[in-house]
Amino acid sequence: MPKLKIFVGTVYGGALDVAEQVSPLFEQAGYEVAIFDQPSLSDLIESPTDLALFCTSSTGSGDFPGNLVAFVRDLQAKSPGLGELRYGLIALGDSSYVDSYCGAGRHLDELLQEQGAQRLGERLEIDAMETFMADDEALPWVDEWIETQQLKVA
Repeated sequence: MPKLKIFVGTVYGGALDVAEQVSPLFEQAGYEVAIFDQPSLSDLIESPTDLALFCTSSTGSGDFPGNLVAFVRDLQAKSPGLGELRYGLIALGDSSYVDSYCGAGRHLDELLQEQGAQRLGERLEIDAMETFMADDEALPWVDEWIETQQLKVA
């Protein structure tokens, strides 16, 4: 059974809630799912990762949530080369912060691509100004992502 790892960056738990809500969709598609709410770079590179989903909110001026800082720091410092990694990304933000809207998700996306990782499809950006419950947007997006990227294995 292929493995999907969901890496979460969260301040108040919204991104973790999204990860937990979308997890069953991947299980139904044939994946063994692991959620990392205190992710480290070793979680990504030291065991097989068939597919990854990054789900992060932003804090401050588009900064990474505290629980994701060490992961990002190690990704930048160690430059592990992620040419085999296929991933998706869900960024949570608030468009009233115009200059930093979904800043952490956008920056993480750039860092992953700089390491050679391949994003499948478009990044989902969920605006707290328009969507009260982030999973209302995340669930249909994941359903469509699994379908359009032909990720179903079961």
